[in-house]
Amino acid sequence: MRLTEFNELMTTEFGVTRADSILVDHVLTEFAGRTGAQAIEDGVDPRDVWVAICRDFDVPRERW
Repeated sequence: MRLTEFNELMTTEFGVTRADSILVDHVLTEFAGRTGAQAIEDGVDPRDVWVAICRDFDVPRERW
């Protein structure tokens, strides 16, 4: 997944302000306690970050 697509999905699902906050503040246990932004910066595929965020925030699976 391209980063632009990831950002689009985040904004569509959560809105601009909340998406930004989730990305930099929410700790993802699946990625050793890193935030989504940290995981992506460390080279994790944005698709994997998206799925982890969806799980944590109970986003319906059909939106993954």
